[in-house]
Amino acid sequence: MKIKGIRWWMVGLVAAGLIINYLARNTLSVAAPTLMKDLNITTEQYAHVVVAWQLCYAFMQPVAGFVLDTIGTKLGFAVFALAWSVACAAAAWATGWRSLAVFRGLLGLAESAGIPAGVKATSEWFPAKERSVAIGWFNIGSSIGALLAPPLVVWALLRGQWQLAFVIVGVAGIVWSVLWMFVYKHPRNQKLLGDDERDYILSGQEAKHSDDVSTPKRNWRAMLVSRDFWAIGIPRMLSEPAWQTFNAWIPLYMMTERHMNLKEVAMFAWMPFLAADIGCVLGGYLSPLFHKYAKVSLFTSRKMVFVVGALFMIGPACVGLVASPYVAVALLCVGGFAHQTLSGALYAITSDMFGKNEVATATGMGGMAGYLGAAAFTALFGVLVTQIGYSPLFVVLAVFDLIAAAVVCLMAKSSDKAPEPKWSGAEPVAVK
Repeated sequence: MKIKGIRWWMVGLVAAGLIINYLARNTLSVAAPTLMKDLNITTEQYAHVVVAWQLCYAFMQPVAGFVLDTIGTKLGFAVFALAWSVACAAAAWATGWRSLAVFRGLLGLAESAGIPAGVKATSEWFPAKERSVAIGWFNIGSSIGALLAPPLVVWALLRGQWQLAFVIVGVAGIVWSVLWMFVYKHPRNQKLLGDDERDYILSGQEAKHSDDVSTPKRNWRAMLVSRDFWAIGIPRMLSEPAWQTFNAWIPLYMMTERHMNLKEVAMFAWMPFLAADIGCVLGGYLSPLFHKYAKVSLFTSRKMVFVVGALFMIGPACVGLVASPYVAVALLCVGGFAHQTLSGALYAITSDMFGKNEVATATGMGGMAGYLGAAAFTALFGVLVTQIGYSPLFVVLAVFDLIAAAVVCLMAKSSDKAPEPKWSGAEPVAVK
């Protein structure tokens, strides 16, 4: 039996993994007010815990990408997912900020494979013209995970156990990793994939992603000094602090700056991440629309989407100008939409610039640059937020993204043109 449109089922499976991945990391930020009180953790110590995760995540991303490129998407993603699930559940046994930092650091090491694996899977399963759409769909997993964290943690808190939330997410991750091993296969090995769809996928991929072409793999040193890497590395370093600030600080911002209670946080803290979901999907569709109607190359259309996202980041920069907490939440929603729009575009640019044997490594190296930038900003954030407040820091994040857009436009160049697909029977917008 053949399943029509099975590539969309595969991207749905990746998205499910990313939901659990981001749920594991966002559980901490929602539980933070109660957890900090129970474990006697200060704001500065909480920043240290967040930085521990970010640094481990950052330095492990290139390693995770290399492992994925070496042993393959199927086995690599499953192993890392199992590891992050155990690390997430272990946080329930933290007794202070140091032990919590250790558990979150281990979580960062394991979770680092999530995005590189997603980008690699879409490069295997999708032609170039659909890749930004596919990345948009799997990237909503990051936002849905963040969206689900507030109600899950508040549910656990109302039952007097913040630890329960970490255990539930850990168990969900173990179940997903087993499902992934049973279901995921490369297109060449997937017996449920029809011949017409297989031809459509392979004929629409660039030469560097083709199984028929032996593409040499550069070592990490050669990639690190290449223009290609810095064209994605610098923008990732400048743009990632915004997303990590949203993930780690929005619940605290709502409680301390906007004086919302726990139930109000549960009602509103998920909204910026719902907007981020919209940015993931809409940003993915903007690229082919710009390609078609603006008459630009597919690669240039990715750059245009990044610029659109960067311009929308001006919204959260204005959060200090409004008195209403609800308008502030709306501006943060604009920020969530903006970041995931430009983030998805940058992943698509990465998949366009690097071949099948390098794409996960390149994504991981770009992620390392991004999270090093995020960790440095978070360390400053934890100190400066008590001195100057949140508003000036949101302005800085918008400036970073505008600079990142300029770098992408000037430095990113495609080395390969995507061929036109030979088959048009698939419907790229349907997730069936």
